[in-house]
Amino acid sequence: ARRTGTRRRGRRLAVLLTVVGLATVLAVAGYLVFGHLNRNLTSIALPQSIQRPSASPTPGVSALAAGTPLNILVVGSDTRSTSVDCSLGGDCSQANATGSGGAQLSTVGANADVEMLVHISADRSNMSVTSIPRDTMITVPSCTGNGITETPHVDRINSTLAYGLACTATAVHDLTNLPIDHVVMVDFGGVVKISDAIGGVSVCVNNNVYDPYSHLKLTKGTHTLVGLSALEFLRTRHGFGDGGDIGRTVAQHMFLAAVQRKVESAGTLLNPVTVYNLADTATSAVTVDTGLANVTDLARLAVTVAKIPTSRTTFLTMPTVPDPANPNVVLPGPGAAPLFTKIADDVSLSADSTPAASRTTTSRTTSPRKSGSASTTRTSSVASHPATTASTSPTPVAPSGSDFQQTASAGGCATVSQQATVSINGVPMTPIQAFADSPTVPLSAP
Repeated sequence: ARRTGTRRRGRRLAVLLTVVGLATVLAVAGYLVFGHLNRNLTSIALPQSIQRPSASPTPGVSALAAGTPLNILVVGSDTRSTSVDCSLGGDCSQANATGSGGAQLSTVGANADVEMLVHISADRSNMSVTSIPRDTMITVPSCTGNGITETPHVDRINSTLAYGLACTATAVHDLTNLPIDHVVMVDFGGVVKISDAIGGVSVCVNNNVYDPYSHLKLTKGTHTLVGLSALEFLRTRHGFGDGGDIGRTVAQHMFLAAVQRKVESAGTLLNPVTVYNLADTATSAVTVDTGLANVTDLARLAVTVAKIPTSRTTFLTMPTVPDPANPNVVLPGPGAAPLFTKIADDVSLSADSTPAASRTTTSRTTSPRKSGSASTTRTSSVASHPATTASTSPTPVAPSGSDFQQTASAGGCATVSQQATVSINGVPMTPIQAFADSPTVPLSAP
């Protein structure tokens, strides 16, 4: 009996030691993973003058808590700042052409080809994503970055990235009169890696499409875009809608809505391998401001976004008008200022939620209107482009009292352009005709 009791106590002790050992191993592994993800991050400092005055000097976790709206500028760059980016095509300037193994290089010569202002309501119940067309003409603010000091001048808003990410954030602040709480920038290689990490993104096109410039080639219907094909879809500015930058923003909204649905799915969030791969990929693929420069804050922001359903996420494009002096660029339209005022007032733009102001009273934080902001920039009498793509409404709906218009559903199919926006062998044609005339060009996705 004494020997049996001794053996039992020995087994319990062995089990206890095993559990303690396993817990220790998991704790050490978690610490190492946490450190690895933190080391992945690249960060920049934002000018305090463009941030929300009520935020602490070092925003951190407290600034992400509910009770205050959040404005996050998401930038997609053509930086080609690594050898991987250069291999994906585009302008690899001398400053960007050196380096290997993905080492971060300068953004000299880079453009902010995607600029989206994400607004998360104070009560965290809804979110809007407003695209600012890359060809919008603005007064570039005085900036110093990448060893360059630039004086104010008129140019496309996407040119501001050449003077650093902080300059792009300042330009968006000046244009919208909204505080910029955080920034997140992703480059070509990052798009490819993130789409791979989540197992591809499902998109739909309403016709055959081939854009020989971005190399996107898809048959009519639904496709799962992985890696390079995802980048081709996001980059095409000739394949959809008006065959220009406005059409591209709508397609990008559809892609982001699909990403949101994919990340929300149980199959993605409950798979620890997928979650880790996505976290590892995302942290190594983005540049953020110092307020998001640790995994804890990024995770809190990710959880906040994940809790907002797609039905309360609204995708918009800033209303624009053609520039009378240059048909290749646009100006903020008459609906731009009212739109930014609604965002400043934390008014919900989603179809199935009431204005956040009616649930949570928050103070509106804006700055005095500056020259070149949406309320003072030149406009023309030409009607503005459609501005909103709601994630739930398949038919055009004008929000009550708004000067902007909802367009097709972000969950529907991208509309292939019917204009002669591309050419093959010098012959202008539509992307549909280009598809038919290029049978030997491989498809981007099955």
